[in-house]
Amino acid sequence: MNINDIAEQYPEALKADGFDDCIIGVTTGGCIAYDATKMLEQMCSQDHMTMEEAQEYFDFNIDGAYMGEYTPMYIWV
Repeated sequence: MNINDIAEQYPEALKADGFDDCIIGVTTGGCIAYDATKMLEQMCSQDHMTMEEAQEYFDFNIDGAYMGEYTPMYIWV
């Protein structure tokens, strides 16, 4: 499922900018679900972070951000 299909079917869904390749699906409630491991790996390769830096950034700036009912979900696979 790509981000355009999700936006069309779930217009209220919020997305994590820059992580479209990490989407693994959508919940029945209309929240986008992301592969958290893949997100960390992407931060390491694209942003030249260490895994520890990526994990810290993820914890405080992504996973820790509540944006309401349609906040994205992060799954560890």
